[in-house]
Amino acid sequence: MIVFWDFNGTILDDLDLCHQILNEMLVKHGKKEVTKERYLDIFTFPIKEYYELAGFDFNEVSFETLALEFIEKYQEASLSLKIHENLIETVKYFKEKGYTNVVLSASQLDNLLEQMKHYKIDHLFDDILGITDVYAASKVQVGQDYIKKNNLEKEDKIMIGDTLHDAQVALSMGCNVILYTKGHQAKSRFSGYETIDNYKELIK
Repeated sequence: MIVFWDFNGTILDDLDLCHQILNEMLVKHGKKEVTKERYLDIFTFPIKEYYELAGFDFNEVSFETLALEFIEKYQEASLSLKIHENLIETVKYFKEKGYTNVVLSASQLDNLLEQMKHYKIDHLFDDILGITDVYAASKVQVGQDYIKKNNLEKEDKIMIGDTLHDAQVALSMGCNVILYTKGHQAKSRFSGYETIDNYKELIK
């Protein structure tokens, strides 16, 4: 069994930080702040679409500028957060069962590695996969390339994430999916998908 883990919102509890930074950016550019409930309803991939839903006008400020503003605020602050409850125990449980654990993130790889080493969890995972720019377009290709390179097409695979994008990524990779409800999207958006509210639910 190969278990693919999303990182932001799935492993790292960074919802409040991302919501805070979004509002700081909105205020800076003369836009109205959004509530956390609104954030959970509009957060999506591609990030460009989410920024539009939040109220940014790309005729006034480019997406590239906003993406850089976000990462400049986010990366250092992200090293003062916490890992989701029972996450580490669950990954260790999967390892004991002989499962391969792989992080698959839309984060820039260098930033992702810095975070995982800081929280001392990098050693728990067999591979850590990220993208090579800060614009977080998609991790679909990264995941598909990994499966092809390692001849995993016929292996049992599951993706654990916190967004509908993770479900789309899982489908593109031939994976089943479980969506964690304490991340970046409202549970009400996950109709039709298997969900968990606590990682203890995966320890059976």
